[in-house]
Amino acid sequence: MTQRGRAGARPGNRSGAQRSREESEQRAPAAPRIDLVAAKARVQAVIEPVVQQAGYDLEDVNLSRAGRRHVVRVLVDTDGGINLDGVAVVSREISAALDAAEESGGELLAGEYQLEVGSPGVDRPLTLPRHWRRNRGRLVAVNGLTGRVADVDDAGIALDVDGESRTLTYAELGPGRVQIEFKRLDEADFGDEDEDDDNEDDDEEDGEGRE
Repeated sequence: MTQRGRAGARPGNRSGAQRSREESEQRAPAAPRIDLVAAKARVQAVIEPVVQQAGYDLEDVNLSRAGRRHVVRVLVDTDGGINLDGVAVVSREISAALDAAEESGGELLAGEYQLEVGSPGVDRPLTLPRHWRRNRGRLVAVNGLTGRVADVDDAGIALDVDGESRTLTYAELGPGRVQIEFKRLDEADFGDEDEDDDNEDDDEEDGEGRE
């Protein structure tokens, strides 16, 4: 986006090229109006088999307008998480599948679109059994309780709440939220304590040698 009014510049002092660029941006058409709900369903139907074949779970598909194009945001995940290389690979496969679907005559999105593929952050709600399984050992908040996920099975979860085990079935669970934990200062390992001890020992040895 062109920035205006920097360093006291006046609109009348703009160069012809700058005015032309701004006018072009102002005339740029917006993304075509489409049924985003229906378009999302079409996109999901195309990419879900691709994501599953790559060994991942499709966690979410979001479709929105951004100026002249649509933005397709896709979240994928798996046990153990997905790294940047995995994201790059599955992103290329999703893009190829979308292109192939449009070339075969099925219009998924009208006009240009931008594809963004990533993994869920810690702020994503835990709603499915696999979400709880992947967060075993973490501190979570759910149903008015805050505790650590001690165990997960096909029936539900065991939550450690202040040393007391609470068992909850999936039917009883609402959306869970992972809680950010900050390590206590007195438990932190700064890695220089051993060096200080070694220096003290060296000083004592040096002192003994001088005597």
